[in-house]
Amino acid sequence: MNRTRALSVSLAVAIAAAAGVFSVAHTAALGAASRSTNDAKIAQRSAQLDRYEASLRKALARKPPALPPVPATVSQTSTLQSAVPAKVVYHRPPPVVVVTHRAGGEGEHEYEGGGEDD
Repeated sequence: MNRTRALSVSLAVAIAAAAGVFSVAHTAALGAASRSTNDAKIAQRSAQLDRYEASLRKALARKPPALPPVPATVSQTSTLQSAVPAKVVYHRPPPVVVVTHRAGGEGEHEYEGGGEDD
């Protein structure tokens, strides 16, 4: 291998190593920045949840107003027992006939839905 080829190969390796070092440094900086952003978001969300928890505890401490008395009426159970249940009649839908035409032959009949159960 002559000197010019050795010089060009070593120069290419040096450029690749420099690019690799730059990429590693850039990636590490991005990781640190995202960590601080995540920490800030977590702290903000934690403070928001703490405020919401305090409002829930405050609402729990308050007593609701007393309910009004239930008016006396005819018992509903007797009216439900005297009602006649509605009769449900099910009618099957008419069958759907699909005719597939084929060249040079009789049509085939396919039945879908409805019909009698075997």
